[in-house]
Amino acid sequence: MGGLNHKCIALLGTRKIEEQMNIIQQLGGTAVHRPAQGTLYFDSSFIGTQVRGIVDGKFEWIIFTTAIGIDKLFEVAREIGHEGELKEALQKMKIAIRGYKSANNLKQRGIASVVRDDDGSISGLIREMKSFDLKNKSVAVQLYGDPAVELLNWLKKELANYQEIVPYQHVPPKREVLSQLMNEILTNQVNAVTFTSIQQVRFLFQYATEANQKIDLLDALENHVLALPIGKVTGKALQEHGVKRMIIPQDERIGSALMTLNKYYKESVRN
Repeated sequence: MGGLNHKCIALLGTRKIEEQMNIIQQLGGTAVHRPAQGTLYFDSSFIGTQVRGIVDGKFEWIIFTTAIGIDKLFEVAREIGHEGELKEALQKMKIAIRGYKSANNLKQRGIASVVRDDDGSISGLIREMKSFDLKNKSVAVQLYGDPAVELLNWLKKELANYQEIVPYQHVPPKREVLSQLMNEILTNQVNAVTFTSIQQVRFLFQYATEANQKIDLLDALENHVLALPIGKVTGKALQEHGVKRMIIPQDERIGSALMTLNKYYKESVRN
């Protein structure tokens, strides 16, 4: 019998949902999909010029913070006929990356980085970049729709000449989805909630605050519903909103996280 027997898991992400549901079912549980993260992509008219800047050698460094952002840059490069040139340009640049997904994305494209974070966070990326002199260096910074104040402030302090590249931005999910999710959490209809990004955390707590339900939400997460953030960055976002009780899997992959959740419930039964 799986550890998720009689357990219902709320999935807040948007990718590989069917695969996640199959894993949960195999472990004896059920799942509901409550997408708490909307994403709006910009088209080539917004970042085509920046892609051309990379191709033309405008930047000495580029910092990638998400794999989705890398995909979008290559998608736009393909649209404007510069996909091959973008890859060649990146192979000649100094690249810094945050996150294993970004690392795998570049590796699959045959592109190597000189800097990678030590823990999946922007802080970890900055720590690893401190040994490099960025004064007066031209740096492209791929962001992900949310302010990266810590990174940009550090680049300013290092006197780098940086330019932000924002291939996409997150927009709030439908309020009825958040309302349904909130009701399911507060009435114990779900036993655990997976958070795969800081945006999901932000949108849920923003809704809870507007609905005067933040205290109730925190109480439910402390006593009845378990938070399952995928990665330290998402876990930190939950902690900043006041969540104390959670499981943060070492492996930042949703499949491994669900197995960790399964193990947690199995051990809880034994104890």
